[in-house]
Amino acid sequence: MKVVGLTGGIGMGKSTAAAAFRRAGMPVFDADAVVHRLQAKGGRAVPAIEAAFPGIVRAGEIDRPALRRHVMAETAALRRLEAIIHPLVRQAERDFLARARRAGKRVAVLDIPLLFETGGDRRADLVVVVTAPRAVQIARVQRRRHMSRADVEAVIGRQMPDREKRRRADVLVQTGLSRHHTLLQIRRLIGGLRA
Repeated sequence: MKVVGLTGGIGMGKSTAAAAFRRAGMPVFDADAVVHRLQAKGGRAVPAIEAAFPGIVRAGEIDRPALRRHVMAETAALRRLEAIIHPLVRQAERDFLARARRAGKRVAVLDIPLLFETGGDRRADLVVVVTAPRAVQIARVQRRRHMSRADVEAVIGRQMPDREKRRRADVLVQTGLSRHHTLLQIRRLIGGLRA
């Protein structure tokens, strides 16, 4: 089974790319969705996060905006959070790949924002990076997440630079022109993966 690593910074168009892979019948592991489940009410990460960040749990679930503010303000806090979350996400990824292999899938996609940062690129046969001009990226995030430009810039500043992701990519998908242009690139890629 071929494993495709899909990554890109916030607001770069990973969701659009992942949806195209799903529509083509390829299973997609969504690391962000796993993190949300882990932090939701009853999530496996909630007790460990509460222990590491007392008072961050309200009504049984993580106060995500408060946690984001906390880890954005302190690098050590971000590392504590990642030490809790990353092993759980990695286990979910292993389970996903095992299910895809048992189902006889020829291709499986790992949609992981921190693919390079967590070494996920070493587990992929092909790394696809979605990219867009910075102004497009910022506008998308502000529109979707209702964040200030300063908050968006802070999030982007904590991520691996887009130029470094592009440099390390096997395949680049440009998402800044139009949805149609993006999907054309992805359809061509899917065609190559099926060949």
